[in-house]
This record gives sequence, C-alpha cells and structure tokens, in this order.
Amino acid sequence: MPALWIAHVDVTDEAAYAEYIQVASVQIPAHGGEFIARGGAFEQFEGRAYPRNVVARFPDMAAARACYNSPEYQAVVGKAKAASDRSVVIVEVDEQA
Repeated sequence: MPALWIAHVDVTDEAAYAEYIQVASVQIPAHGGEFIARGGAFEQFEGRAYPRNVVARFPDMAAARACYNSPEYQAVVGKAKAASDRSVVIVEVDEQA
C-alpha cells in the first residue's frame, strides 16, 4: 500500500534549513517519493499550526522508511531538527477507506 510522509514544520533558521531542503528535495524522489504538497496555503482546524506543511507520497512504507533512514538523508536531518520545530510521520494509505 502507498504511504504518505507528512511533515509539519516551523522553521527557526532559514539558512540552515535550506541546506536540509536541498538534500531532501533529491532524496525523497530518489526513494520513489513524489511531493504532493510543499508549503502553500492551509487552514488549521485543530491542534498547533505549523507554517510549513509537506506531504510526499511513496510506493509503500518500506520506501518511505528507507528514505528517512538513508545515510544521505540522515546526514542532514540533524540540521533540520536544529533549524526548526517539526513533526514527521509516515502513514500507510488505505485506498479502500
């Protein structure tokens, strides 16, 4: 089943976060991910609002997990964490729902 990688981000250091974006923009597609939302307008109905919301669709959970755990992605994930307050979750898509 496909999987969605959903990130909610509040960037605190634009320059440092830009370094992360450069790598993530290559690694996510390299692992079969396709961006379906990157920033853009949003409406927050419940919970904490994050100014940046990113959604990428992967062929399956294994591909999304492989991307997150790849050496290339892990080399910059620390920069992303230091330059933002963020939440990242991978959710399996139930296309029958």
